[in-house]
Amino acid sequence: MASAACASADASSRSVGARNLQSVADSDELARLDASAQAALVRSGRVSPLELVDAAIARIERLNPRLNALVTPDFDRARDRARLVNASGAGPFPGVPYAIKDLLDVKGLRRTSGSRLLRDNVAATSAPLVLRSEDSGLIVLGKTNTPEFALDASTEPLLFGPSRNPWDVSRSPGGSSGGAAVAVASGMLPMAHASDGGGSIRIPASCCGLFGMKPSRGRMVGSADTDSGVENCVSHSIRDSARLFAWNQRSDAQAPLPATPVVERASPQRLRIGVCIEDVFGRQPSADVRQATLAAAALCERLGHHVAHVRLPVDGEQFMDGFMTAWSGGAEHMLRVAESRNADPQQALEPWTLYLAQHARGLPPQAPARARTTFAQVRENMDALFSAIDVLLSPVVADEPPPLGFLGPQVPGPLLWERLLRYVGYTPIHNVAGTPAMSVPLGRSSHGLPIGTQFAARLGGESMLFALAYELEAAKPWLDLRG
Repeated sequence: MASAACASADASSRSVGARNLQSVADSDELARLDASAQAALVRSGRVSPLELVDAAIARIERLNPRLNALVTPDFDRARDRARLVNASGAGPFPGVPYAIKDLLDVKGLRRTSGSRLLRDNVAATSAPLVLRSEDSGLIVLGKTNTPEFALDASTEPLLFGPSRNPWDVSRSPGGSSGGAAVAVASGMLPMAHASDGGGSIRIPASCCGLFGMKPSRGRMVGSADTDSGVENCVSHSIRDSARLFAWNQRSDAQAPLPATPVVERASPQRLRIGVCIEDVFGRQPSADVRQATLAAAALCERLGHHVAHVRLPVDGEQFMDGFMTAWSGGAEHMLRVAESRNADPQQALEPWTLYLAQHARGLPPQAPARARTTFAQVRENMDALFSAIDVLLSPVVADEPPPLGFLGPQVPGPLLWERLLRYVGYTPIHNVAGTPAMSVPLGRSSHGLPIGTQFAARLGGESMLFALAYELEAAKPWLDLRG
């Protein structure tokens, strides 16, 4: 069955296309359409790629000064590329505006990774995923904001300043793909590139009321089957994410998973859904998150799925010790880079990055091997869990989007680590296990802020998750709920 949101978007694209818009760039009609509907307008000839791009630039110029989603614009080249788009090409998104998170290289643009250390770094080439995404017809308008080296769950880099949640500008949009989520949730763009090494797609999707799928380990172009971090996007509609996922997945002979076709609709298959309210430490989330998670479970039960409560098969202390070892190792590497350039670490790197780096330098020599042993056991335990259930349903984060500054990089290191442990106790386990997981915007807090629900499956189970997401989108549409 096709989703209600997809049908609505198709109808909207016909409505916009039928109107003789005198100035598309001055109209917010396009902002209400998903990427697939915008592409349909281009294919029909009703709107040109340049009109799509100009409309998106107009929205960015109006909204970005307040929200700070895009940190490095590339408007002139975007307009040049839009003039060359082949509307009848093979890609699913001809002429659709897009942006790349400031962790991936785009040829000719600076790539800072949110750090003052790299403020003048300009990419000589584009990353493989960027090239593949452009082959889909997407037009890159620039780079989106991210916390320094993606090491935080809130997007507040000292280099560029904080991105602001469109639902409440005093709140965090999450991280590390916070700029991407703000750009999409505010209507600047219909979807945007995002990446996830510990929750960085799912957390901002939850905070900003979007859909976000973290693919399986090694699934996407440019990734390896040993990476815990993966690339994809944040979007309003399921079909946008599903189509870009299918386009950007690996199909080479060394790919660890077979490529899957585009998932376009829900499935009649009824699933065994395990519900876990507690985080890896066995702690309860806030009352709002608990209520939203139980409501999502009840919705799945009404749809005919088989729902039962389960527990995460993990020792939380041991797991997070291992995750901190791996996480802080990346910060320590960047400290060595700063030292090799004779840069003052206090000026080049943020306090949180320095805290993590010093933590890594204080670890015993056996810590990395101990973390690898822990992670291997987690993967084995999660594989066993998914032999008993098809899908694991849980919160994404423990509370509604926090105020800006609560998870900021200048919070004292021990306190920030304590807050992060409390906030992100649900997402990193799927990076370590390599399992796909998605945030679906099904809930709202008592303050009216978005609360996502996380659904995960065994390695390679993205098609099943997309099919479930279409069903949830039809049962509880969210496409018109915007920040």
